[in-house]
Amino acid sequence: MHCERFREAASARMDGEGSPVPVAALDEHLDRCPACAAWESTAASVTRRARLAPAPAVPDLTATVLAALPARLPGAAAAARSRLVTTALRLALLAVGVAQIGLATPSLLDGAGAMSAPVHMAHETGAWNLGLAVAFLACAAAPRLAPGALPFLVTFTVVLTVMTVADLDAGHVHADRAVGHLLLVAGVLLTATVAWRDRRGRSSRATAGVRVLA
Repeated sequence: MHCERFREAASARMDGEGSPVPVAALDEHLDRCPACAAWESTAASVTRRARLAPAPAVPDLTATVLAALPARLPGAAAAARSRLVTTALRLALLAVGVAQIGLATPSLLDGAGAMSAPVHMAHETGAWNLGLAVAFLACAAAPRLAPGALPFLVTFTVVLTVMTVADLDAGHVHADRAVGHLLLVAGVLLTATVAWRDRRGRSSRATAGVRVLA
């Protein structure tokens, strides 16, 4: 019974665990007890053989796995084209925003661009154009903002288009000024397209995430 305690301590030391008896006492007992010393030697040999046993041979499946992979991942080309189209739309919207700033600047700086209207009205027109430019630039930089900007942009564009057609018919506005509003129409169409593609992309990613979790 006394030896059993020391053998348990020797086993724990071989396994890297805490010894239930002091190390000095264990070594002293092994020096004085041939039976426990022989038991420790046998146990150490068995443990060493178990730890150093060669691993079973595993076949090399690298070639088989690589051969089973498709030449191109499904949807990779379509995803690349989608990113390219989205980038082109955002760059186009960026260009519209910069051009809109170009329209706003003369009215804001010197009151030009409002025909015979008072200077303050020219400044108001410039402020509107600058606000539109910032909206376009923000949607180009962060497409997630596009859906929120659409209600304002679409309402403003529709009302302006209807009034411009009426003013053209009545002779209240020159055709060259009316043509300048086409930049606004282009910006709204680009914003709507960017919003639609961003929403579709987020829906696709959410669906893919659900499939992975399933």
